[in-house]
Amino acid sequence: MAASPKSSTTINTKLVRELADILSDTDLTEIEVEKGELRVRVARKMEAAPVYQAAAPAPMAAPAAAPAAAAPAAAAPAPSGRGDATPDGATPSPMVGTVYLRANPDADIFVNVGDEVKEGDTILLIEAMKTFNPITAPRSGKLTHMLVEEAQPVEYGEPLFVIA
Repeated sequence: MAASPKSSTTINTKLVRELADILSDTDLTEIEVEKGELRVRVARKMEAAPVYQAAAPAPMAAPAAAPAAAAPAAAAPAPSGRGDATPDGATPSPMVGTVYLRANPDADIFVNVGDEVKEGDTILLIEAMKTFNPITAPRSGKLTHMLVEEAQPVEYGEPLFVIA
């Protein structure tokens, strides 16, 4: 049975094709399946992301009649009142997207201000390109400030929350 060890390390192309078909049928951007030690992740090429990021600042820039590059600088102080939230411990947004504080509209929010969190706990989700990305606590501590609201659009680098 020398073929058995090889078969556990070879890629099941039928499974990959089925996962790719699911991506096409559902408009998902990625899918992952895990069974035992086998883990297969299929993702679409994300070429549209720069177009989405470039298009998001346009609504912010239009009322101010400023270039798109100036929009993130104007957007960052609004929620926090500070230009750069990194010195006081705010966690910046790693992407452009829409904030969700709960897994679904009927669920409780992930974390309340004042709650103790552990490093890696999900604090919120950012939806970008129809993909919900969990934003986790970078360290353990107390959530002292939530600087964003449900369904709020955020820019890259915009402060999201503070853990003390």
